[in-house]
Amino acid sequence: MIIMQAQGVGRTFNGNDLFTGINLEVQTGARIGLVGPNGVGKTTLLEILAGLNPPDDGQVTLAHDVSIGYQAQDSGLDSDRGIFDEMLTVFTPLIKMEQRMHELEAKIADPSLAKDQAAFDQTMAQYDQIQHDFQAANGYGYRAEIRGVLHGFQFPESVFDHKIKTLSGGERARLALAKLLLEKHDLLILDEPTNHLDIDTLTWLEGYLKGYSGAILTVSHDQYFLDHVVTEIYELTATMTIHYTTNYTGYLKQKADNKALAWKAYNKQQEEIQKLQEFVDKNIVRASTTKQAQARRKQLEKMVRLPRPSGAEKTVHFRFSAEKTSGNEVLKVQTATVGYEPNAPMAGPISFQVNKGDRIAVIGPNGVGKSTLLKSVLGQIPFLAGSAKFGTNVTTGYYDQDQHQLHWDKTVINEIWDEHPLMTEQSVRAALAAFLFDANDIEKRVGDLSGGQKARLELTKLSLKHDNFLILDEPTNHLDINSKEVLEEALADFDGTVLFVSHDRYFINELATSIVAISPDGSDLYLGNWDYYQEKLAEVEAAKAEQAGPAATPAASGAAVDYQQSKQNQREVRKLQREVEKLETQLDDLAQAATDIQTAMTAPAALSDYVEMQKLQAKLEANQKAINDTEEAWAEASQKLEDLEG
Repeated sequence: MIIMQAQGVGRTFNGNDLFTGINLEVQTGARIGLVGPNGVGKTTLLEILAGLNPPDDGQVTLAHDVSIGYQAQDSGLDSDRGIFDEMLTVFTPLIKMEQRMHELEAKIADPSLAKDQAAFDQTMAQYDQIQHDFQAANGYGYRAEIRGVLHGFQFPESVFDHKIKTLSGGERARLALAKLLLEKHDLLILDEPTNHLDIDTLTWLEGYLKGYSGAILTVSHDQYFLDHVVTEIYELTATMTIHYTTNYTGYLKQKADNKALAWKAYNKQQEEIQKLQEFVDKNIVRASTTKQAQARRKQLEKMVRLPRPSGAEKTVHFRFSAEKTSGNEVLKVQTATVGYEPNAPMAGPISFQVNKGDRIAVIGPNGVGKSTLLKSVLGQIPFLAGSAKFGTNVTTGYYDQDQHQLHWDKTVINEIWDEHPLMTEQSVRAALAAFLFDANDIEKRVGDLSGGQKARLELTKLSLKHDNFLILDEPTNHLDINSKEVLEEALADFDGTVLFVSHDRYFINELATSIVAISPDGSDLYLGNWDYYQEKLAEVEAAKAEQAGPAATPAASGAAVDYQQSKQNQREVRKLQREVEKLETQLDDLAQAATDIQTAMTAPAALSDYVEMQKLQAKLEANQKAINDTEEAWAEASQKLEDLEG
């Protein structure tokens, strides 16, 4: 069932269109991510869909009685109440129902009521009904539900009575989202809900949203969050939305595939146009061929021209390179304890080694001292205990998430030029242009830049230093998705070594070769990326659960068990063999269908019919999804078969 539909929605500022012709629909229980470059109007569109502002063009329609919950980017809860009391306001109808139940209980317990049988029966009927309604609305569990959500957002019971007005901006933002989840709207519209959340909270939120009964529409720069929560992507452009029925990673692949198909169809049509035009030009004046030339000219005039596919979006483009090579051992941290007060250490002992070419991520809960560790390694803050030693020929470049290395009163161009006075003005401008600073930006005062611009300026400075060991503290903060992906690619191609702190799981997953997880009690090393780290944590939890489980029952007769197990295995092997063969046949059929569709897309009739091309593209997408699903099923069945036969 469609619960929201946007048709031809547009927004205009000062006579200029921000976007036009936007179509979007939300089905019951949908999980939708809205993506697009910075400045295209994602937040503006969310505000229109949430009913905060009317569109300048088009309309947004809602199904009957649909409730919408909206959280703006970086919005925080504003209240004079305590944390738990504020969450209780969500359940005011239940609380009133509970009070009415207690009133009826007291009335029923009154001996005088028993003397009037009719009044007693009526009161009991009222009590039975309200008790039924109360239980159906989770009346006996709503306080536990509040505690569960608050714990998920890292609010322990010891702070439940703290006044909200005394909390930090990040804490109030988390509480605003917590309250929104408890309200159980039919549609949640969330603008950057992962801001201010650490990795543990993000993981909890993803799990909660997966089980959320309503629909979700979200904008987020957290690709990992989009991969694990959404099942649809709407890409917003200035003139349309493009719908993909997949998560973020699938969207990137389908977008690339679609663009390749669009270019293929466009180039094919351009070749056909050129051939027809050449025939017309050569033969239109010749009496013997003029009729054929005129026919081809009419064919050209009637041809529906495919639009030229858009080029790549304007994005950051740069690389890191090391001026000289370091030794193999880049950094060794030994039994280090970090913190600011000897009597209150943040974490330790921490030990790990960084070798040339490593890309090591440092992770841990908020407040455990990850940034402090980097600053201690660099000698900015002394270790409380232990030491860090750099290897030979190591030169360090540091990215500070607080951007203290920038000079607020300088202009953008002087921020670079003062550190590199031998560079020509053209070279400085070119370096800044690579990070999307145009002629107007470079004359701005650094302090007047946005958070994203400051982040890009600091990356500009880092790229010009040519150090062989980059130490980065939350480098993806303030960057949009495109810039994050360019940074990730630049670091992956870097010929030096990287040590970085990040809460961006997608970034960690794509970049890290190892993970150092620090806690108040010390550190653990994991020789893989984020997914590997999660697998190891799951293995540890499974081992704990196994140890805590009931003791194994005494074994039955060994021969009998072996015989029965052998028969069962044989049946399972035959079943899996049939399943694998069936799936392989399906894959062959689907591959042939894909070939047929692609052949149809290159036919002149399809190339000149945009609607038909769209239909074929939709068929191809459905076919590709079926192939992906079948391949996953085949891989799973094949692995099970291999395990049984092995």
